[in-house]
Amino acid sequence: MISRNDMRTGQKTPFLSGTPLKQPGTDRPLQITDFALSADTNTVLVYTNTARVWRYNTRGDYYLLDRKTGQLRQVGKDRPAQSLMFAKLSPDGKLVAYVSEHNLFVEDVATGRVTPLTTDGTNRLINGTFDWVYEEEFGCRDGFRWSPDSKQIAYWQVDASKIRDYLMLNTTDSVYSYVIPVEYPKVGQDPSPTRAGIVSVTGGPTRWLAIPGDSRQHYLTRMEWFPNGSSVILEQLNRKQNQSKVFVCNPTTGAANPIHTETSTTWIDSKARWNDGDPSGWEWLDGGKSFLWVSEKDGWRHIYRISADGKQETLLTPGNYDIASVELVDEPGKQVYFVASPDQPLQRYLYRTRLDGKGKATRVTPMGLAGTHTYTLSPGGKLALHGFSSYQTPPAREWINLPAHTPVNAQSSIAANAKPIDKSNVRFFTLTTDDNVTLNGWMARPADFDSTKKYPVVFYVYGEPAGSTVDDVFSVGTNRLFEGDITKAGYIYVALDNRGTPNLKGTAWRKSIYRQIGRLNVRDQAMGARKLLSQHAYLDSSRVAVWGWSGGGSTTLHLLFQYPDIYKTGIAIAAVGNQLFYDNIYQERYMGLPQENLEDFVAGSPITYAKNLRGNLLYIHGTGDDNVHYDNAEVLINELVKYNKQFQVMPYPNRSHGISEGPGTNQHLRTLYTNYLKQHCSPGAR
Repeated sequence: MISRNDMRTGQKTPFLSGTPLKQPGTDRPLQITDFALSADTNTVLVYTNTARVWRYNTRGDYYLLDRKTGQLRQVGKDRPAQSLMFAKLSPDGKLVAYVSEHNLFVEDVATGRVTPLTTDGTNRLINGTFDWVYEEEFGCRDGFRWSPDSKQIAYWQVDASKIRDYLMLNTTDSVYSYVIPVEYPKVGQDPSPTRAGIVSVTGGPTRWLAIPGDSRQHYLTRMEWFPNGSSVILEQLNRKQNQSKVFVCNPTTGAANPIHTETSTTWIDSKARWNDGDPSGWEWLDGGKSFLWVSEKDGWRHIYRISADGKQETLLTPGNYDIASVELVDEPGKQVYFVASPDQPLQRYLYRTRLDGKGKATRVTPMGLAGTHTYTLSPGGKLALHGFSSYQTPPAREWINLPAHTPVNAQSSIAANAKPIDKSNVRFFTLTTDDNVTLNGWMARPADFDSTKKYPVVFYVYGEPAGSTVDDVFSVGTNRLFEGDITKAGYIYVALDNRGTPNLKGTAWRKSIYRQIGRLNVRDQAMGARKLLSQHAYLDSSRVAVWGWSGGGSTTLHLLFQYPDIYKTGIAIAAVGNQLFYDNIYQERYMGLPQENLEDFVAGSPITYAKNLRGNLLYIHGTGDDNVHYDNAEVLINELVKYNKQFQVMPYPNRSHGISEGPGTNQHLRTLYTNYLKQHCSPGAR
């Protein structure tokens, strides 16, 4: 059932009939995963029976419900079950477009008549969606856009025909093993040529946009229609991702006019990096006369207003601080809402500033609730779903009025219900290493801590540009893989954020890691640990462990191998053992091209230092990991064997990067982790 909720009054009214929607011709109810409405709300597009594609459930079945007649019918009923992706109603509500088996279709809402818009799609020629690497590294999944007049569709086409497969082997689901090919461009391999085109909803040939440059050496990361439908705007990144160009394209002729160019000595983040993982949409102003843009070109991540011809540019958020994300453009109110934290980079708050650049950013989040705030703003900017947590406060949510930031319902507000819990054993700190680098960190100590005794210390690490570990959130001090409370078991638990992590500390902090992954971040971690051990006599330097997952697994290996005098035990999960084995978009963004600076990739790979292992290593990897492939584990194992380094390895058959599939997996992983830590880094004070 779908209900309509009035956030101000709390009143709920049925939006659809209380009778469960049933699959046509059956008594089986539809399990509604998501839904969308036409502009007049008379048509409901229901998404159901979903299936996972890489990380997300973006494939399934769709149904159209006519609210006036109650008629329910399946969209694309002649297509294979669970094959439809990203179905979207046209702006006028008369058509629905979708991707199925890498081809694009439109269907008449009233008659059900289907028109194929592309017919050349294959597993290697991808229309209207993206390949693995675009999704993973640019956040690109939905690959087509309706024109405002509902007469045309702009879409991406990815030609992956020259990309080699990584071959995963399934050895458990049948008597004979079988190969699972994953189209995957490794670092140093040319990207898939990608182009964008315009097609009429009545069918016919696609008009390809004449974007200059070799499509095999560039990426198309964003595309959208102008609000009046006169043109298409898109962003092109070069292969190194250190040059961004914005083009305005004529949908009739395909001509592309460059209006904005930005270059960097390191890399330029795509929109997904400053918009909560979502690369879609374009923040238009004045009906398409200008738009918002985010850039780090002055040393901080700031919002700019750029005219549609690119000739005028206005900085909206001046000052020595970073914005974290753009939340909403309130054009009637002449404001843009964004999240930032100028004074405390570990926290997040809502701000707003004028769209003409003549104002000063003002904090919307009230003072008092120190921590991390999240917001989902209503289209008009009058209401928002507000979330809050801190290291002492469990996550809580409320509806608020904006811009006053007052709760819609005082009784259910965060102020009335969010109760801090006693986490006095957790504290944040800063330290300055002998390299004169100041790091943020947190430490969780046992509740019965005795400073006259010595405790084992466990470091939790990530250390790469994709994430940070030191934020003011409720998970601070907890270890999800440890059975029970790690501090109650007698450990001191610590995290540090090194240079290169995506903290709100300015461009120089974040991008100092360029071509230095596996070296600069690892040295910061090690020097931070060494300083911490020297400052606190209660940290037992003979019992020091470190663990991490993915990039954190790589950092764990590096620390064990490069600084065996500090770290005695390590648990590395799903780690990149050799940087040359990871994907081209991520690795080339942060490390350059191996054809030009191969030495940086070698110096930044754990396998280079494996011969130095002296401590205890538990290496964990899923053999079905389509992200960090299992070959990373096997080349590392070979190198350790070569030098007679003893260690423990746990391959999880056919598990992906998250190692969560299959009965008992999560419990087994937690038990394995906990037992190994206790065995090789014994808990408790001495």
